[in-house]
Amino acid sequence: MFKCSSCDSSFNCWFGKCPTCGEWNSLVEVVSSNKKKDRSSKSKLLTPLKISDIHFEKDIRLGTGISELDRVLGGGIVRGSFILLSGSPGVGKSTILLQISQNYKNILYVSGEESVSQIKMRSLRLNIKNDNLLILSETDINSIIDVIKASKFDLVIIDSIQTMSSQNVNSVPGSIVQVRECASALLNVCKSLDVAILAVSHVNKEGAIAGPKVLEHMVDVVLYFEGENKNSYRIVRCIKNRFGSTSEIGVFQMNSFGLEEVKNPSLVMLEGRSLEASGSCIASIVEGNRAFLVEIQALVTTSSLDVPRRVSNGYDYNRLCMILAVLEKKAGLRFYNSDVYINVVGGIRINDPSADLPISISLISSLKDKIVPYDLVSFGEIGLSGEVRESYHSKLRIDEALRLGLSSFIVPNIDCDSNKNLTKIKNINELSYFI
Repeated sequence: MFKCSSCDSSFNCWFGKCPTCGEWNSLVEVVSSNKKKDRSSKSKLLTPLKISDIHFEKDIRLGTGISELDRVLGGGIVRGSFILLSGSPGVGKSTILLQISQNYKNILYVSGEESVSQIKMRSLRLNIKNDNLLILSETDINSIIDVIKASKFDLVIIDSIQTMSSQNVNSVPGSIVQVRECASALLNVCKSLDVAILAVSHVNKEGAIAGPKVLEHMVDVVLYFEGENKNSYRIVRCIKNRFGSTSEIGVFQMNSFGLEEVKNPSLVMLEGRSLEASGSCIASIVEGNRAFLVEIQALVTTSSLDVPRRVSNGYDYNRLCMILAVLEKKAGLRFYNSDVYINVVGGIRINDPSADLPISISLISSLKDKIVPYDLVSFGEIGLSGEVRESYHSKLRIDEALRLGLSSFIVPNIDCDSNKNLTKIKNINELSYFI
């Protein structure tokens, strides 16, 4: 039979396009199980509880010992929760898991990708010293569950869910059926024994979490590790969190001794900034309850191509095209015959729409070849009619810039008079007076 990796629908023959969800090339061949379900057992009468009668322990979070990761999780790992950690190969998933294991009394590390000697070698490099850390190199999910049931663990690490397999399913490890079956078995153990499980998941070639989409719905928390192998900075972003906010991020730096927390991301992102270069502007962005500064670089050069290039690194490509269209229509600037390149320094990816205004300043600066003042900070969202709209947490953004000694601002028309060098604009065409 064939199963859709997007909606998990089943079919007797292969289709190029899933008839249920409409996704292309999403059907994968699997071997169906011929076991019949025993429906002779009678269902029990369930008794629902009043929400006022439900009691739980207040101290149910387990700190990881890494403050940046605790920030993303909302204060630590919740007992009985199922956490999924995903990211590109080599980004540091196994490294941070081994660093987490340093701070727990009863922890089981299950690896289906490495032998116990390989894990020992990596622990020596990371200087991990915890006699209560138990290592198991196994891929059979039933044997792993027996080990979990035999002892009381605070945390169980599975590296990775794609390498696990169940004897109840006639399919290869990593297939849709195997991943779903293994995740379901771990989820039952997680909730019944009240033990926290942190599982690693691979990514596909598009960068999304590999396996069925139902895997993300089953777990309680989904974390994604962002970063490039050529860049030392890593970002842990929360995509789903049933016990906290999904807007927080954690910033790390990879070195020879593992992942190191970055306490002051703004200072790190602005390190090495050029003083005498056009096309550069500082953006003040907010992730969760934290504001930090990043440098946005733009390069506008005359194109020799029939269709000029548009390249965006760290920023949404479609939004860049929208900003260019607004600048041409409302500000009278010409970009249609130029190649445009945007780069967010530090390898970080910006999802905050308040980066529209600093990106516009960088583009105009590069187009006119005029240097933006070194201490200029900007933020604001741009609409299709050219208006500059206020961004949330404006005071938090300004205070972060002032803390680093940057005192000049171009911002929307906000109710904040805490700085004398606060230039307020209402429309994008007003930038021509300052650049």
